[in-house]
Parts: sequence; C-alpha cells; structure tokens
Amino acid sequence: MLWTLIGLLLLFWILGLVFEIGGAIVHVLLVIALVVFIWNMVTGRKSD
Repeated sequence: MLWTLIGLLLLFWILGLVFEIGGAIVHVLLVIALVVFIWNMVTGRKSD
C-alpha cells in the first residue's frame, strides 16, 4: 500500500511539473509520503 502511494505521488508530481498544474499540494503530499516511508523504515513495521 505504501509503495503504491509513493508511486502515485511521484507520478502526479512529475505530471504537475511537466504541465504546471496542481500547485503546492502535490509537493506537500510528496513530503508527507516521504515522512511516512521514513517513519516505517525507522520503526521497522511491515506493511503489505
């Protein structure tokens, strides 16, 4: 689930950069996904 979220956010981020749409919200979501990913790596929890 986490990898799917990260992949989708990266895709939307790249599309936002190319087509200049989405504004700052995509960047905020990307940072949130990165923080969640790092948190899961540090705590050692396994998801899906």
